[in-house]
Amino acid sequence: MDRASATTGGGKGAERLEALSDGVFAIAMTLLVLDVSVPTGLDEAEFHEALRETLPNLGAYALSFAVIAEFWTDHRRILRAFPTVDGRVTGLTLLGLGLIALLPFPTALLAEYGDESLVVAIYSGSVAMTNAVHLALLLTSHSLLTPATERITVNARRLDAADLGATVVVFGIAVPLAFASPELAKLFWITLIPAKLAVGHQQRRISRS
Repeated sequence: MDRASATTGGGKGAERLEALSDGVFAIAMTLLVLDVSVPTGLDEAEFHEALRETLPNLGAYALSFAVIAEFWTDHRRILRAFPTVDGRVTGLTLLGLGLIALLPFPTALLAEYGDESLVVAIYSGSVAMTNAVHLALLLTSHSLLTPATERITVNARRLDAADLGATVVVFGIAVPLAFASPELAKLFWITLIPAKLAVGHQQRRISRS
């Protein structure tokens, strides 16, 4: 099969893939909050205790919501840069969506068993794998660029690759680190913030120019 026949032509293929992705992201974000609840029929003391017990769930929800929101932003930016998609891009997108749909499960584990090494390793691995798929999607889509588009987007693509690559490295290192110290592994996630801020600043400069 030649490239033309394997490619979803025009912007319609990318738009349909983006619409499917938006639906999966929205559902995954909604599922995150289902573990945050307070039983009914409690007296005042029990209510305050139950409310305190929701704090780990709220923390895990906030973390995973931010992670999924970042995935959604990255994915839309990647797809919109390439209005023509082929089977490789579709396959990687579906793989990424499968990992996104699974993220509420390690999030629930993190909320309930956040001190367990295996749980922190599972969560870190889930985030690292999803970012790795998005990085592969970005690099694979390079072949779909025209020469003119490639010249325009090369700096933006390098920043996107650096952003995704940094996340893969940080959460990937956190997997073995979790077995030495779960708390240290979770603190290690924070080292990603300066890199994200620096890349985001450069991305905004490119967008304005």
